[in-house]
Amino acid sequence: MTAKPFTVEWSKDRVDAVLAQVRAYPFPPAPALGDGWSYGCDAAFLKSFCQYWTEGFDWRAAVTNLNRFPQFTARVEDFDIHFLHVVGEAGGKRPLILTHGWPGSHFEFWDAIDKLAYPSRHGGDPADAFDLVIPSLPGFGFSSKPPHPIGQKATARLFNTLMTKVLGYDRYLAQGGDWGALVTSWLGHDHGAHAKAIHLNMIGFRPKGGPQNQAEIDWITRTQMAAQFYGAYFQLQASKPQSLAWLGAGNPVGQAAWILERFHDWSDLRVKTLDQAYSLDQLLTNIMIYVMTDSFTTGAWYYRGLVEEGGLAVLEGARCETPTAFANFPGEVLYQAPPRSWADRAYNISRWTDMPSGGHFAAMEEPDLFVADVREWARGL
Repeated sequence: MTAKPFTVEWSKDRVDAVLAQVRAYPFPPAPALGDGWSYGCDAAFLKSFCQYWTEGFDWRAAVTNLNRFPQFTARVEDFDIHFLHVVGEAGGKRPLILTHGWPGSHFEFWDAIDKLAYPSRHGGDPADAFDLVIPSLPGFGFSSKPPHPIGQKATARLFNTLMTKVLGYDRYLAQGGDWGALVTSWLGHDHGAHAKAIHLNMIGFRPKGGPQNQAEIDWITRTQMAAQFYGAYFQLQASKPQSLAWLGAGNPVGQAAWILERFHDWSDLRVKTLDQAYSLDQLLTNIMIYVMTDSFTTGAWYYRGLVEEGGLAVLEGARCETPTAFANFPGEVLYQAPPRSWADRAYNISRWTDMPSGGHFAAMEEPDLFVADVREWARGL
């Protein structure tokens, strides 16, 4: 198995067609009462966003940015896996695989990459440097699409093969959030002979036996209430994802609204707005990765992939014995951290950090905090 260099290329004709669809989008009625975000993507924000998309967004600069770091594809089983491979100051001796989730992409880690790979460029210690491997999940971005939904356990197998057989890293570190946290958990669970330690910013595995104290009962109650308000997307994508696919196909504004809603609801917006947490160019680059690769559909399939592998039941009692660090970013609303007692029964927790700010898309929203915690974790191994 060999890695082949890869370059992002978007044709002007294809981009022009997307922008024409954005300009022609017939905005539906939107409620005039209350906070527009409570009904879905806010209408005023979406209209302003689309105006910037068609009049201000420099898509060529975005392509140049996406080609900023060395990237490749490699055939692993039946998939062409796309990945960045940044051999920094570690010089091949300290590999770290970073795995994104939905509705993010490998682009989530952009502002953390140079600091993790070349710390001396940013006033850091070269001893903290990593070799970075940042893949796109199967069916996401520039990785090939599956013929049917694939789950996180299978993805961990693919990524372990990528690390060990394609890149030759017999031992490596792994980090992930959202679905990336679950893929990383399976790397630790199933491939602990190679994944020597993992770092998460979302807890995925569940201990057997249910809650065992009042703090755990209170946490489950809160998460169930949050799921009622914020979790309808999960139920749809885990049960009937193709229904969403029919709505989203050929509809870049609809895809953007579905993704933007998640960025709004899952980010730490206690003291800032969505466009203060991320630049419009960041949000648009992530969305354009979905639009330009037609991966909105297969990205949604990834939820059904969990069901195909056994559903939430397969996560219950699947204790990860690989040493696990957890970074608790306080802006999480739907996937808020469980009590330490709960996590300790599902993972071999070796480090727990309560972060001062940041939400679900930690590396993208708070790259400096993310980098600092990953560095500290790796130093302590």
